Amino acid sequence: MFRRGSHRAVVGAVAVAVLSACSMAPPYVRPDASVPDVFKELPRHSGESPSAAERSTTEAWKTAEPAEDTFRGEWWRVFNDSTLDGLEKQAAQANQSLKAAAARVQQARALVQSARSNWFPSIGAGFGPTRQHMSPASQFLPDNTEVPDQTLWRAQVSASYEPDLFGRVSDNVSASRSDEAQSEALFRSVQLALQADVAQNYFQLREFDAQLGLYRKTVALREDALKLVESRFNAGEIGELDVSRARSELATARADAVGVARQRAASEHSLSILLGKPPADFTFPETPLVPVQAHIPAGLPSSLLERRPDIAAAERAMASANARVGLAKSAFFPQLDVTGAFGYESATLGDLFQWSTRAFLLGPFAGTALTLPIFDGGRRSANLAKARAKLDEDVAQYRQQVLVAFKEVEDSLSNLRLLDDQISEQGFAMSASERAEQLSATQYEEGQVSYLDVIDAQRQVLQSELRSIHLASEQAVSTVALIRALGGGWAESQAQIGSEGESQKKTVERR
Repeated sequence: MFRRGSHRAVVGAVAVAVLSACSMAPPYVRPDASVPDVFKELPRHSGESPSAAERSTTEAWKTAEPAEDTFRGEWWRVFNDSTLDGLEKQAAQANQSLKAAAARVQQARALVQSARSNWFPSIGAGFGPTRQHMSPASQFLPDNTEVPDQTLWRAQVSASYEPDLFGRVSDNVSASRSDEAQSEALFRSVQLALQADVAQNYFQLREFDAQLGLYRKTVALREDALKLVESRFNAGEIGELDVSRARSELATARADAVGVARQRAASEHSLSILLGKPPADFTFPETPLVPVQAHIPAGLPSSLLERRPDIAAAERAMASANARVGLAKSAFFPQLDVTGAFGYESATLGDLFQWSTRAFLLGPFAGTALTLPIFDGGRRSANLAKARAKLDEDVAQYRQQVLVAFKEVEDSLSNLRLLDDQISEQGFAMSASERAEQLSATQYEEGQVSYLDVIDAQRQVLQSELRSIHLASEQAVSTVALIRALGGGWAESQAQIGSEGESQKKTVERR
């Protein structure tokens, strides 16, 4: 049978264990978000219903489950462009914003380890002398008694431990783990944004290259036209007005070419920064843009909640805020600190480690082991209100992020759908403007129209060609934007996060 003291100790230990398993955090439930059945701007065949169009892409509705650990894959390979592949590889290795995001992940992991350390006791050792003067009253001596100073040598091992009452430690660990998961999702968001920025900047740079090639061709044509006009002027067939107009058009084409070169230089500098290089160390060879065709399956709207890393980050922020509500609640309940020390103390160093000099202390050095807050002027209530308000804020931000994600997908889908129609109509416009230029040149040589009509026709051809180049660039940029809005590529693997150099090969583990 247990003695009375042993029985009470067992009961106390069981009570501490029960309270340690009790978390004050409310049950975490992912809030509902408004999710449509299908994307509104999804391209459909004539006469096909939205549901039928969506079934042609995927089979049926599925409940959204977070999948922020899904590797987004090298989605840019859909463009089959080896130059773009190389640029993406350089950006992944050297971009400083990506390295900063990876470092933030490492910080979050360290904070998780710090929070988990509170589950274990802290043990330390100390050695050294203390010099003290005791008052006569503390020794129950008359006031005028001379109490000599004394030196005490101590060598001891101390330990302290706070049981996880009311989930004070476990809720903090849970919040830290959610913060870590949020940091990892934000890393993937930065990574996806970087990949998309590199691709979009690359296509825009190639657009400028195509424009430069067009302006060179235009300048050459303007120079030939000026020679023709000057020869006719010298022959007395036309007046000086046509010569002045031809020279004006040539100078304008040259000035526009310089303007495009200026824009190209700024775009090249921006790309170099994305690659982690100073602009002086990066030169992109002139590569005119050619139209790209890449058809991206949009999938179900519900899958967007699984794939978008920014949505995953917002969801993890809610989980962290929910755990911190429990942490704020635990402040209203008792806190138990178990401390102790064992060692030796002696007035002389030579006698320190004798058996008779052993000493121990069980309990806090000051105060009491079990503390219960009674009055703090409303500080704990304010902290709890703040934690609940932060949870409400994160819920609203999560739902807003979901809405923004759907908007970005719809924008990209509508851009691509309407760009197809616009490019088709622009092809007709270009053919018509080229025909008008041919007719006006022939009629001018025959003296049927003025040179102003020729200039106007040439301007129309130039503008049509510039618009065609811009639309081709917009199509490529919008395709990248759709991939980014959908959350990246489709390959299944594990993502990798690191801080510097080889550490970028560390695998992210789901916690």
